[in-house]
Amino acid sequence: MAGMTQGGPLGRLQGKVAIVTGAAYDRGQGAVTARSFAAEGATVVLADVADEDGRARVAEIAETGASATYRHLDVTEESQWSDLVRATEEEFGRLDVLVNNAGIARAAPLASHSLSDYMDVISVNQVGVFLGMKHAIPAMTRAGGGSIVNISSIDGMRGMAWVVGYVASKWAVRGMTKTAALECAPLNIRVNSIHPGFIETPMLGAQGEDAARIFSQAPLGRIGQPEDVAPLSVFLASDESRYCTGSEFVVDGGLIAGFPMPDFGSAPPGS
Repeated sequence: MAGMTQGGPLGRLQGKVAIVTGAAYDRGQGAVTARSFAAEGATVVLADVADEDGRARVAEIAETGASATYRHLDVTEESQWSDLVRATEEEFGRLDVLVNNAGIARAAPLASHSLSDYMDVISVNQVGVFLGMKHAIPAMTRAGGGSIVNISSIDGMRGMAWVVGYVASKWAVRGMTKTAALECAPLNIRVNSIHPGFIETPMLGAQGEDAARIFSQAPLGRIGQPEDVAPLSVFLASDESRYCTGSEFVVDGGLIAGFPMPDFGSAPPGS
């Protein structure tokens, strides 16, 4: 793996210290991103509320010879963010990258959607991103710059039925990303958002098999995998994206581009 072979080329994230939130669950987008960062030479702090799973992910990364640690983090609690960033700087000397990946969803028709469910989603998906950026920016300033990657969704670019809180939060992440990018540019801190389509992760739960079938209707013909998203996070965390800030990066198999060409047989009508 890049950055791991003795005498080989350095990884694309060599020397960088990164926090990835929502990184505990096996096959989750955060866990795969953390694994990819470690393979590229970063020191990775995996943060989540699922402590046992998080420590298991760190043990898996450690088996490759890479550097990773786990820290408990409820992204809705400001004091925990402050503690996490301070501990990261104390242990590793700096913070270069933050991936705000933690997210949840609650599904119900808008007219019967409970306020408590709505606020739970807003607290994790929107307030969590706000708090992460707020506490990472001073640390990155002390490090001389950095990169913040906010995980939004294609539902931050369009609507979707039954998930009003999720859609609202992901649109908010898109807007907060642009505001932060403007404020942070003089500090040499870049801020971008990633907008995945439907990705086969534990968030799909019992609907995973049905979702894979339904969302294989994307133009590229399959549901996305966490490995389809992680390389984009690596790019945005690396110096290769040094001129990218305030932008949206879509990885969705073509879902929001439009409908794929119908099967008309030998040729479309009128040809």
